[in-house]
Amino acid sequence: MPERTESESRKLLRRLRDTLATPCKGQERLDRITHLIADSMRSQVCSIYLFRDADTLELCATEGLKAEAVHKTRLRMGEGLVGRVARSAQPVNTGNAPAERGFRFMPETGEEIYSSFLGVPIQRVGEKLGVLVVQSREARQFSEDEVYGLEVVAMVLAEMAELGAFLGDGEAMGRGHTNPVMIRASAGQEGAAEGRVWLHEPRVVVTNPVGDDPEKERARLHDAVDTLRDSVDQMLAHAHGGDKDHQQVLEAYRMFAHSRGWMRRMEEDIARGLSAEAAVEKEQSAARARLEQVPDPYLRDRLHDLDDLSNRLLRILTGQGQDTGAEMPENPVLVARNIGPAELLDYGRKLKGVVLEEGSVGSHAAIVARALAIPLVVHADRITTEALNGDPILVDGDQGIVHLRPDETVAGAFREKIAMQAEAQQRYSSLRNLPAEAKCGSRISLLMNAGLMADLPSLVNSGADGVGLFRTELQFLVRTRVPRRSELAAIYARVMDAAQGRPVIFRTLDIGSDKVLPYMKPQDEPNPAMGWRAIRVGLDKPGVLRMQLQALIRAAAGRPLSVMFPFIANAAEYTAARKALECALAHETALGRATPTAVEVGAMLETPSLAFAPNSFFEAADFISIGGNDLKQFFFAADRENERVRRRYDTLDVSYLALIEQIIDRCARAGTRLSFCGEDAGRPIDALTLAALGIRILSMRPASIGPVKHLIRRVNLKDLRAVIDAARGDGAQTVRPAVTAWLARQ
Repeated sequence: MPERTESESRKLLRRLRDTLATPCKGQERLDRITHLIADSMRSQVCSIYLFRDADTLELCATEGLKAEAVHKTRLRMGEGLVGRVARSAQPVNTGNAPAERGFRFMPETGEEIYSSFLGVPIQRVGEKLGVLVVQSREARQFSEDEVYGLEVVAMVLAEMAELGAFLGDGEAMGRGHTNPVMIRASAGQEGAAEGRVWLHEPRVVVTNPVGDDPEKERARLHDAVDTLRDSVDQMLAHAHGGDKDHQQVLEAYRMFAHSRGWMRRMEEDIARGLSAEAAVEKEQSAARARLEQVPDPYLRDRLHDLDDLSNRLLRILTGQGQDTGAEMPENPVLVARNIGPAELLDYGRKLKGVVLEEGSVGSHAAIVARALAIPLVVHADRITTEALNGDPILVDGDQGIVHLRPDETVAGAFREKIAMQAEAQQRYSSLRNLPAEAKCGSRISLLMNAGLMADLPSLVNSGADGVGLFRTELQFLVRTRVPRRSELAAIYARVMDAAQGRPVIFRTLDIGSDKVLPYMKPQDEPNPAMGWRAIRVGLDKPGVLRMQLQALIRAAAGRPLSVMFPFIANAAEYTAARKALECALAHETALGRATPTAVEVGAMLETPSLAFAPNSFFEAADFISIGGNDLKQFFFAADRENERVRRRYDTLDVSYLALIEQIIDRCARAGTRLSFCGEDAGRPIDALTLAALGIRILSMRPASIGPVKHLIRRVNLKDLRAVIDAARGDGAQTVRPAVTAWLARQ
């Protein structure tokens, strides 16, 4: 077979573009494409396999294989040579397919007579869409030029798939992103919201993947790269003398922007017939595929640098992006792959909801969303691919469900849910100034969790008795450098002022696990939730802990101060942390500074080990707060970020309640105040059960205080305790059914 020339590549792409532009049904268009490619490459077979779901490829069109195999033949990821291409995102080129590792014979296709096989991934910026295959009877390997040509064709197919070229009965292009989509994800913050999509980083859509004039496209690329390099140089100039880590990131950007290899490859793509935009995206996809196979975490991180540069270059070439004048809708729902706390705070309360493709239920972005009372859904697979700016969207933060472009029936039912929630909140507001007192006379103190100044108005609005947990790490997370002691002291003082005499418990810096400071070198730990985090970091970095404790002391001058140390696993850690606070107090006194009128020092009980600490620990602690989120995951060995297991175990499981009762009993005998803090404290049935067991202080998000108070005021806790004891006596694994049934009778 003669070697293909550059003009032939461009000729094939133009024929492909014309085929894609012809109005016809999606299946007919796929059939035409396979015929065109087979004819152009002088091969007997061309087949297109597309992903049916995340793990399954389906033969969707073929020229040369048996027609009856279309939409019948399916392969799992990694199965056969096609599945191998899909998994590795790398071409497979062989002259003897049956002898290749992983070959799978599929008799229904009739492919046994074809020896040669070339498969390339159909992908778009790391998103795997399918596999494009050509085969021939002649036992030979395809040339390097043919492999490259097929990759270019696959790139165009990926772009056209993004534009909806293979959907239904529509026009040639532009019919994608019109159908309703429901995505099941994870609930990050409760609540429901209806609005319009606002993409944090709008996806650049390449509408002209084929370039007719290579010289013109090359000139466009050079102009855009010059603009990109100028912008990076300006960023570096502004960062000069500032944060070193930030400068290092920009230096990496500059290195990539001036890479001759990157530029040369894009120019070669243009010579083959791609437009400047398609050339940029092709190299971005190829780099992603290469780097995702690299085990070195540092090199994998460089993927983000290259992604960012490629996206900037694409925005320059296409004029797409938020800096082109697009206006945020009135009721925006933020959609992003991920987002940092500072960026989320920049949007503020104008957002109706947040949907993230990545993220986690315990991330700092989730904490900010809770502070702003914004419904949040995380792990929403492919949302940034499916959504466009302005799309109607419904966010169900209770169930972790997103409805994109919903039909009117779904939207109507959702609006009814929002109306019912608003009506319930109105009912709860009437209880604001009433105590959380059960019919038996037991009074429960309901405190709120906070972490931002934006939280503090909820103290009055929710009817909270105080702040049971103020997360101090958010002031560190939203900055690009370590905050100064004076800055922290001013923030903590404002928090105390806003509390207007109500108690505020400050938890010292809880970083590590899923909360990594932007200016702190990430620790490559296999299990960060059980790694170097919270008080472990504080004790290993005494200067940081001392600085924060001094800021708290100075903020509380003339007022009482409550400090709580997180993730205490044994008594020795609490003793060391308390000694650090006592030293800081002595230092401030020696300097003649005003000190707090009283100091309470507590510990968060988040590991089962601390429940078995010596009596001396329970006697030494001024108060203890059960950190339910972590304690539950460690008790059941169930990662709360893992959707397969995090809902598997119930808070009202009798074995877990037995541990809680042991803690209650030990605190009661030591005369130590006990509270329960976490998501479960804000779930009415769970909160009620904890109160019936003897916990008299619950700390939760502000929006949960009304529902919890409403339920507590309806019941007799002594009667509920009898129900719980009876269920345990009957051998129940969880008391939830018994508690729920009893409540239904009240």
